Amino acid sequence: MLLWIGGCSHPVRALVGGNMRIDGDMGVNGDMGVDGDIRMNGTMTTISKTDNTASPLRAVQLNPSSISSSQRIAIVDVDGLLVDRNFSGFGSMGENPVALFREKISYIEADPSIAAVVLRINSPGGGVTASDMLAHQLNQLRTRRGIPVVACLMTTGTGGAYYLATHSDLIVAHPTSVVGGIGVILNNYNMEDTLGQFNIVSLPIKSGTKIDLGSPERMMQRDERDLLQSMATEFHQRFIDQVQQSRGEKLTIVPPASDEEDALEDESSQPAFAVPFDGRVFSGLKAKDMGLVDHTGYLDDAVRLAANLAGMADTPSLVLLRRDNDRAMSEFDVTPNTPMTSLLPIQIPGLDRSSMPTFLYLWQPDPSIVTAGGN
Repeated sequence: MLLWIGGCSHPVRALVGGNMRIDGDMGVNGDMGVDGDIRMNGTMTTISKTDNTASPLRAVQLNPSSISSSQRIAIVDVDGLLVDRNFSGFGSMGENPVALFREKISYIEADPSIAAVVLRINSPGGGVTASDMLAHQLNQLRTRRGIPVVACLMTTGTGGAYYLATHSDLIVAHPTSVVGGIGVILNNYNMEDTLGQFNIVSLPIKSGTKIDLGSPERMMQRDERDLLQSMATEFHQRFIDQVQQSRGEKLTIVPPASDEEDALEDESSQPAFAVPFDGRVFSGLKAKDMGLVDHTGYLDDAVRLAANLAGMADTPSLVLLRRDNDRAMSEFDVTPNTPMTSLLPIQIPGLDRSSMPTFLYLWQPDPSIVTAGGN
């Protein structure tokens, strides 16, 4: 046998030559005989895909029997850590959450049959910039298409995920959802003493005394801490302003005490909101009482609200935006997109200079979240 391979997308020539001889009788209860030569000479072409280009998004119909087939509601899932970087992990789709969201928004903008959107959010939040990018894309969709958007908070809708939800027309939370987390955090570490135990001394060559501001290799000075704190305060106020502007009169206001009434008559006085903007979280029921969400309910309720806002039937057609290799085919299923953590038993934060810390709109009771996205 002779086998010749010329490479990918080139002919592969196979030649089988020689004698094949089996003597005997062919019968049901006997032998099978072949006497002669078998010779093969032909060309076989193989094509090998050398890139990892993902398939375009497609609309997966969830209820094809729905009577409302001319207009559809797109369920856009926003899950996990919201950072502007590609994820890689075991079984992960390896998607960039910001890029994937943009692709879904672009698909909806180009599909006139989609008359409303339900954001199914299950996320503790993420980067300040990444969250703001998602919110900007959502605002562009509402401006260009003018279609209603209803956010549905699942298990968790905090930090940047709640920031995104405030850019929708209505917010629905499960009674047991965790909502809020209106705050900012920058994870920073001082590894100077730890490195010294291994006789590792940092010798940076720099021009600009603050160029290594926040480096874990040395103690942060007080004025440097003040600089970072001022940025965190600025981002926090941006979050607060968005919540107040979006929720408006829906936010619960604490009535002033009798000795404070004169102070409130001053035009410069601000209303005393019952919502503490200090990063704490609330249950879905408590968030409803405070005005952080409009309704408590479930995903089906969010779909009905979106259908009503769009003037659609009570049982609208629902679609998911999926890739061909996406196994999630239910509105409750989640596309795997989990970042890979270190394979070592101990991961030292700050030493991986390719994954720098960033300011976060993130509720993070789980320490693994801190380093999962390079934060």
